[in-house]
Amino acid sequence: MPYMITERCIGCGACAKACPTDAIAGEKKQPHVIDGAQCIECGVCGRACPTSGAVLNASGGECVRVKRTEWPKPVVDAHVCSSCALCVEICPFQCLEITMPADYPRDFASHAYLKDPKGCVACGMCVEICPLDAVYLKRG
Repeated sequence: MPYMITERCIGCGACAKACPTDAIAGEKKQPHVIDGAQCIECGVCGRACPTSGAVLNASGGECVRVKRTEWPKPVVDAHVCSSCALCVEICPFQCLEITMPADYPRDFASHAYLKDPKGCVACGMCVEICPLDAVYLKRG
């Protein structure tokens, strides 16, 4: 079940701006709606919303606003990562990148890393797509 926006929504647009799949639409100062077909249940909308009770999670519980500085960030285990770049390609905000070792241009020891922590919304899409479970979310 996708997340849902309630009648408490004030139409500030914080949820729509943060949504990695553009699943949220609405006019300014009007209640917004979530397209259930596009919602990936990442919780970004609930963490971004300043209005208590305006966003319900997939279980129907009220989401709580969390300061962006406290959102979890992806961590890549360099020893497990194969540099397949699936996480880089799926990131909707281009926050991940593959290292390119300067000492050895053909070195296979490269791995993904979080190049833009401030741009990351902790949607977890990188975690979900990693075939080796080399990426996980961790709070500060």
